[in-house]
Amino acid sequence: MTSHGRTGLDLDAHGQAGSLRGISVRFWGVRGSFTVADPRVKRYGGNTACVEIRLGNRMFVIDAGSGIIGLGQVLAQEAHARVDLLMSHLHHDHISGLAFFEPLFRDGTTVRIHCGNLGGASAQAALDRMFDEPLFPLRLSGLPGAIEHAGFVAGETLTFGGDCAVRTCLLAHPGGATGYRFDHGGRSVCYVSDVEHPEAGVDPTLATFVAGSDLVIYDTTYTQDEYPGHVGWGHSTWQAGVELCRAAGAKALASFHHHPFRDDAALDAIEAELSEALPGSFVAREVQTLVLSTPGDYPFMIGV
Repeated sequence: MTSHGRTGLDLDAHGQAGSLRGISVRFWGVRGSFTVADPRVKRYGGNTACVEIRLGNRMFVIDAGSGIIGLGQVLAQEAHARVDLLMSHLHHDHISGLAFFEPLFRDGTTVRIHCGNLGGASAQAALDRMFDEPLFPLRLSGLPGAIEHAGFVAGETLTFGGDCAVRTCLLAHPGGATGYRFDHGGRSVCYVSDVEHPEAGVDPTLATFVAGSDLVIYDTTYTQDEYPGHVGWGHSTWQAGVELCRAAGAKALASFHHHPFRDDAALDAIEAELSEALPGSFVAREVQTLVLSTPGDYPFMIGV
C-alpha cells in the first residue's frame, strides 16, 4: 500500500474495499468518448463511465457506459431486487452499456433510472429512441427486468427513504449534465464528470456543491495544452479540478473521464503531478475500489 497523505481513503493491496462502513467507491469505467481496446491502456482501463457508490450497504450506480457491463456481471451474483442508476446525462459514452447490464436480464429486478438534465423529464423517450431499430435490435422494455424512469431538475436533492439523500448540481456541458454528492457517515464523495470550467476562476455554485468533500471525481479529459482547442466541448483539466478543490476546501481529486488516446504512461505522468499538487489525489483506474471510512477507522492511505 502506498501512502499519498492524509486523505481518509483506504484501499487494500488487491484493490478491494476492506469494509462497507462509510462510503465505498468502485470505478468500473473511467474513459470518455469511446471505449479503447489497446494494451497501452491496460492498467487504467478502456471502458467508459460507470461508478459504483455504496453508502453503508445501500448501492447507487452512476452512469451506464461500457463499464456497467462488468458491474452487472458481479451484481448477478448478488441479490439486488432494485438498482438505482443515476445518469449524469445521455451522451453515448454514458449509456452504451445499458442494454448489456445483467440485472435487466433477470426477472424480479427493477432498475430505476434517474435523469436530471432534461428539465424534469425522464430519460425514457431518449433511451427508447436509442435502443430500438434501426439503431439497436432490442428494446429495453422487452428485457425480463423492469425499468422505472424518474425525471428531476438538476439542483434538487433526491431522497431514497429514511435519511438517505443525494444532492445534485447542474454542470456546464452541451445539453447539460448532473453532478451528484453523497454524504454518509461523516464522509462525502462528489461525482462531477462532463463539466467545463469557467474562463477564469471557479464556478461558485460548483464550489459550494463540493465544499469540504473528501473526494471529488472530476472530468480531466484534456491537458492544459489541449484545452484551448476544445473550448465549449464541455470538458476540463486536472489543473482546473485542483483549483476547484482548493477553493472549496475539498480534500482529494480523482482524475476521471480520461481522453481515449491517453495511454498508461501519460496517465502515470499526470498522476505524479496531480498527487504533488493536491496530496491524496490520484488518476482513477478501472476496478479500483476505495473506502472513505468514518474518521479514525482506517489508515489514511491510498494503495494501487
